[in-house]
Amino acid sequence: MAAPGRVGVIADDPLQGHLLAAAIKGQGYQVVVCTDPDSLEPRWLGDNALDLWVVDLSREDRWQRFLDHLLEQAVAPLLFCDGQAPARTAPHYPRWERRLLSKLVDYIGRPAQQEKLETVSTTAAATPLPAPREFQALADDAATRVWVLGASLGGPAAVKLFLDSLPAHLPVAFVLAQHIDDGFLDTLRQVLGRHSRVRCEVGTDGSRLRHGRLLIAPVTQAIGFNRDGRVRATGQPWEGPYAPSIDQLLGNVAEGFGVCHGAIVFSGMGNDGAIAAPRLAANGTAIWAQSASSCAVSSQPDAVRETGCVGYSGTPEQLARQLVEQVRLEVAAVPAPR
Repeated sequence: MAAPGRVGVIADDPLQGHLLAAAIKGQGYQVVVCTDPDSLEPRWLGDNALDLWVVDLSREDRWQRFLDHLLEQAVAPLLFCDGQAPARTAPHYPRWERRLLSKLVDYIGRPAQQEKLETVSTTAAATPLPAPREFQALADDAATRVWVLGASLGGPAAVKLFLDSLPAHLPVAFVLAQHIDDGFLDTLRQVLGRHSRVRCEVGTDGSRLRHGRLLIAPVTQAIGFNRDGRVRATGQPWEGPYAPSIDQLLGNVAEGFGVCHGAIVFSGMGNDGAIAAPRLAANGTAIWAQSASSCAVSSQPDAVRETGCVGYSGTPEQLARQLVEQVRLEVAAVPAPR
């Protein structure tokens, strides 16, 4: 697989250059050089040095001669930024970062992200948690409680560990948005379901949310949901630069099914989930994230954490334990039918 896109950053403001470089790296691209105009070395303008220049100059009138030279000499295409990068904690930062990623994808394509599913498939199964007695009396598998799982680079290993740790009879239906090539979906299904008590399948038109099952969102088209939990194929690609889109899937579950009880964001590059998660959290959805120290890459859960909406962070095993206990308390609080 090809190496990640090689990007150079030119900014006359050091802070702006740092923010741009950090955002580009967080999306999985390689920032080869980050410099101010006066320090730019001619060797970076030649053939095969870079795939793209990202340029941000606060005073273009001051740098007109430099810009003329850059336009004449640079072999790689130039992407000019149209505004100051906000602080990472600013409410509108996720949307700014998403627009930047969309432009990068338009110019040089998506960054290469290689998942080694064969390695994940050979890992030992985690010890499942014991099933609380409150779950064993529940017979109906029709979905009344739905959680969305979102993952990107490093996600399959984390999600597998999470699923392997869950007990039988868990009254939760899961939907997974995993950034992955479409050709690996069936392999992902097999890997995730090998040791798990959760049945895994790729979601297709007519599939249905059920307790004890995980539906893996398709890559090539977005899916919606009906009130009865049935999957509805839209025939349209996922919105934005991510496929499947965690943000869009969160919204589609909440809108179509009527409620999204919770979401867990696992290891990954980028900031998918950081736009929809705060909105759903404000309406009562529980938003959790994998702890940074346990991630292969923590950009994605970190981006959601920085919005301030994450109520719990932990390792995959801790997330599984927390979910089981929360659901146990919810089930125990419902009076038994007479």
